[in-house]
Amino acid sequence: MKQSVNIQDQFLNQLRKDNTFVTVYLLNGFQLRGTVKGFDNFTVLFETEGKQQMIYKHAISTFAPQRNVQIEFE
Repeated sequence: MKQSVNIQDQFLNQLRKDNTFVTVYLLNGFQLRGTVKGFDNFTVLFETEGKQQMIYKHAISTFAPQRNVQIEFE
């Protein structure tokens, strides 16, 4: 049985591996700028200005990376 592609996980993992600078827009309009350090099903560990923050995914609206992210759709 073929597994479905999880675009969210691939996208976040590539941001993490490439240490890509990204702007995260929260649902309340607040913006965070920094890098993704890790993630799980519910949270994203984000580093901005040398400080780590754990953000719940349900509070995130958009990830806007500084450059395009290369992910593979198999």
